[in-house]
Amino acid sequence: MLEALLRPRRVVHAHCDLPCGVYDPAQARIEAESVKAIQDRYANAEKFKTAGESVEDYRTRALAIKELRADLVKDHLWVLWTDYFKPEHVEKYPQLHELFWNATKEAGAAKKSQDPGQGQKLLDAIDEIAKVFWETKA
Repeated sequence: MLEALLRPRRVVHAHCDLPCGVYDPAQARIEAESVKAIQDRYANAEKFKTAGESVEDYRTRALAIKELRADLVKDHLWVLWTDYFKPEHVEKYPQLHELFWNATKEAGAAKKSQDPGQGQKLLDAIDEIAKVFWETKA
């Protein structure tokens, strides 16, 4: 009897230990925008470095930050993929596997690239995921 009283009446699922229900590809996109902006700034380091800082030091800082941001993109994408999207979404949108595969690969490529064009590819990949995400929210 006591066990029945203590048993939860409903089971909930979330991306963390507190079922807040907050999911949004914008988190990944913001980090990807930062990646692209850093790639732009890397190319124009002379213009953006602080007074007294060498171009080499500025670029070293930029690379470290860019790599961190690219990892955050992957983290945000994996939360969406593993916690938000369900089998019924994959059934309706069979391209989801490929979309996430491509986006996470682009995030990995961002760690190695200083080319803003590559950063744009990452943003485009996230936008494709966002289209499906918002269709599932409707």
